[in-house]
Amino acid sequence: MLAIIIILLVVVIIFGPQWWAQRTFKRYSNSQDHIPGTGGELARHLLDRFDMPDVEVEMIEDGGDHYDPESKTVRLSERNYKDNSLTAVAVAAHEVGHAIQDNENEAKLAIRTTLVKFAQRSSQIGSAIMIITPIILVITRSPGASLFFILAGLISIAGASIVHLVTLPVELDASFGKALPILKADYIQEQDIPAIEKILKAAALTYVAASLMSILNVWRWIALLRR
Repeated sequence: MLAIIIILLVVVIIFGPQWWAQRTFKRYSNSQDHIPGTGGELARHLLDRFDMPDVEVEMIEDGGDHYDPESKTVRLSERNYKDNSLTAVAVAAHEVGHAIQDNENEAKLAIRTTLVKFAQRSSQIGSAIMIITPIILVITRSPGASLFFILAGLISIAGASIVHLVTLPVELDASFGKALPILKADYIQEQDIPAIEKILKAAALTYVAASLMSILNVWRWIALLRR
């Protein structure tokens, strides 16, 4: 019974934030007549308002909404780009928040960008190490060497999880330090504020969800290696 409870708690901890974020986005994804423009139009308007005409706004079919500081591009999913829902405008404002961070040369965004690149490479390297470890064992017939590679691989994968958690303050600032004040000042009605706050929180927590999924990946490798 205790084992079942522990498993359920782990499942809730790992999948809970992702489930809640997706549920929140979907809940407020219906078009709103009182919102005059789409997420894509709002993003373009805000970028021009904050003197960032060189930052592009693109619609993407695959991948999540994000701001790319290297190409200076706000990328929105098709639905958030085309719709005038609360989710669309909140997510668009959140990504423009990252563009504002970049435009103001905020060090925390630069650190976050570097860390995210590190997380991606670390996860890839870790997975590659875990895949070649059985081959190393066959070639060397050395349990010590295999253990070294296993630990190196797990540490590399786990590093991605830690990085995502470290970047959370940057996400919270994009949502509540940048996007929310802008939206409350000019672009949403007072009755929409509670919903907008939930959506912005969900947008900030997407990296926490990614972090927890990375932890699940580590767990999966450990379970595989124990067989």
